[in-house]
Amino acid sequence: MLAGGYTISAKINDFLKVSYCHVHPDYMPSTGSSFKKGSLITKVGPKNVYGIHNNPYKDSNGNPTNGAMTGCHLHLTLKENDKAVDPLKYLKKQ
Repeated sequence: MLAGGYTISAKINDFLKVSYCHVHPDYMPSTGSSFKKGSLITKVGPKNVYGIHNNPYKDSNGNPTNGAMTGCHLHLTLKENDKAVDPLKYLKKQ
């Protein structure tokens, strides 16, 4: 497991890619899945996840976490031509 915990990465088009990190392990789409605009892709994951062999991430009580995190949240990364960009540039158009 990497710092982003459970992560979904997708190619939107030839120049735009998106990654959702710290998502719920029960809502991981299969590799190669496609989605229609407006469809549910995943849900925000729990802080603690169990059953991951050699998970290096732990909270202050020693419980395993969903990557490097202190609480539930979604880490959204949008890349245009492999360079990180502000996702609001695209979300505001919706």
